[in-house]
Amino acid sequence: MIRLDTHVLIWHEQGDLRLGPQTRRVIARALPEGDAAVSAMSFWEVGMRVQKGRLDHLLDLDAWRRDLLDQGLIEIPVDGGIAARAGLLPDMHGDPADRIIVGTAMEGHQLVTADGKILSWPGPLSRLDARD
Repeated sequence: MIRLDTHVLIWHEQGDLRLGPQTRRVIARALPEGDAAVSAMSFWEVGMRVQKGRLDHLLDLDAWRRDLLDQGLIEIPVDGGIAARAGLLPDMHGDPADRIIVGTAMEGHQLVTADGKILSWPGPLSRLDARD
């Protein structure tokens, strides 16, 4: 199963060309099969971006979320195990959303991201550079 980082979810929805052709194909195959997931933390992160005026394409965040789930996207709730794993990540920068997203992906998912800090993190994480 692939786990989409927040910006990858947004890029996918907006048709952003920063999302590479390989990644577009991977998402297009995974989404209808129920093999694409996102951390619940990503919806919090999108809400924060909207609230701060850094993302204005969403008029109704909850409706957008429901639509994505109806399309087959799996939402992974943040539980105590994920939170503990995220808190203990060695050598990971301090952004709590990134830590939760990485902690979620470490449950056997491949993280799709273009975040350079996550891509270069030396920890045990399967990743796909979203720009590919």
